[in-house]
Amino acid sequence: MTAYVIAVLRPTLPVHADVLEYIERVQGTFEPYGGRFLSHGKPGEWMEGERLGDVVVAEFPDLAHAHDWYASPAYQEILPLRADHIPGELVFVEGVPADYDASRTATAMREVRVVRR
Repeated sequence: MTAYVIAVLRPTLPVHADVLEYIERVQGTFEPYGGRFLSHGKPGEWMEGERLGDVVVAEFPDLAHAHDWYASPAYQEILPLRADHIPGELVFVEGVPADYDASRTATAMREVRVVRR
């Protein structure tokens, strides 16, 4: 099942030289794990809640590939270049199948009685 790596980052100006090096090198760390950027550093249109930062979304074939990428020596080597200069959050999330129907999720939740009234 496709997995997504989503980061919300709060860069500061001026941009640190380490961050530029990270950006130059990060895509190369994706390639052995089938990863690719879907969105990179866009401010996003925050429809609800307050703007938290710039959004980065990457896609991997599955969670195992995403975890292997994150733990890889190549990524761990460059991670401090970003993390030391840009605060933010990073989450891995598994996608849903093409035939996903949210109403089935609601039905399953009702069956285990997780609905509050």
